[in-house]
Amino acid sequence: MSAASARPAVLRIQSDAAHRRRKQVGIGTVYALLIAGSLMFMLPLIIMVATSFKSFNEINSYPPTFLPKEWFPNNYPDAWTYQNTNFPRWTANTLLIVAATLPGVVITSSLCAYGFARLKFPGRRLWFLLVLASIMLPPQVTLIPLYILFFRLGWLNTFLPLIVPAWFGGGALNIFLLRQFYMQIPRELDEAAIIDGANHLTIWWRIYVPLSRPALVSVALLTVLGIWNDFFGPLIYLTSPDNYTLALGLNMFQGLFLTRTDYIMAISTLMVLPMVIMFLLAQRYIVQGFVTSGLK
Repeated sequence: MSAASARPAVLRIQSDAAHRRRKQVGIGTVYALLIAGSLMFMLPLIIMVATSFKSFNEINSYPPTFLPKEWFPNNYPDAWTYQNTNFPRWTANTLLIVAATLPGVVITSSLCAYGFARLKFPGRRLWFLLVLASIMLPPQVTLIPLYILFFRLGWLNTFLPLIVPAWFGGGALNIFLLRQFYMQIPRELDEAAIIDGANHLTIWWRIYVPLSRPALVSVALLTVLGIWNDFFGPLIYLTSPDNYTLALGLNMFQGLFLTRTDYIMAISTLMVLPMVIMFLLAQRYIVQGFVTSGLK
C-alpha cells in the first residue's frame, strides 16, 4: 500500500479516536454534573443524619462540626421514649391510616382510569377535563365545606376524614397517571376478552391490573409518601394527642423541646428512613411507571 492510499485510512482512524475521546469527555462531564447535583440535594439529609449522632454539647459548640467527633447513637432511643411524647402510638396511627387508605386509592383510581381510557359514555372528555381541573383547585378552597361536612357526620377527631375520601376516586393525579398508562395497552386484548365472554370488570381485573403493575406501584408510593408527610389534614381534623400522626407528633415535639436539636434530628431521621428505603426498593417500578404513563 502506497503512502498516498494509506493517508485517508490513518486520518479516519485519528478522527474516530478523537470522536471517542470527545464522547468520553462529554459522558464524564454529564456524570460529574449529576454527582455534584445529587450531593447538593443530599447535603441537608447528610447534615440531618450527622447531627442526630452528635451530643448536645457538640451541637452548641463553636466552631460547628460537619461530622460528629464522638458518635451518640443513644439519641435515637432517648428521643423515641422522651417524656410527654408518644411516638410509638403516633407511628401506629400513621400506619393505620396508610393501611386503610392505600387500597381505596389504588382500587378506585384504577377503576376510574379504566373508565376514562376504555369506556365510551356521553361527556367523557368533559368529565376528564373536570377531573384534571380539580388538581388546580387549592385545598384551602374546600377546607371549610369539608370541615362542616365532617363535623355534621361526627367524624372530627377520628381517622375517617383522612381515610374515607380516598375510597371515592383515589385522587385526580392518580387517575391521570393510570389513564395514560391504560391508553398504551392494545385494544386487541379487550376485544379478545370480550369474544371470550368477559365483561369490563373482568377485563380490568385480569388484564389491566397485572399489566399496569409499574403504574400502580408508582401510585401506591406517592400515596404512602403523601400520607406519611401529611401535616395539614391531621392538623385540621385531629385534636387529641393520642390520635396524632407522626407529622403532628414531630411538630409538637419540636415545639416542646426546641433546644434539643439532637433529639429532633434523630426523630426526623427515623421519619425519613422508611420513605427512603421504600423508594430504593421500588425505584425501577417508579421510573417505568412514569415513563410509560407519559407516552402516547
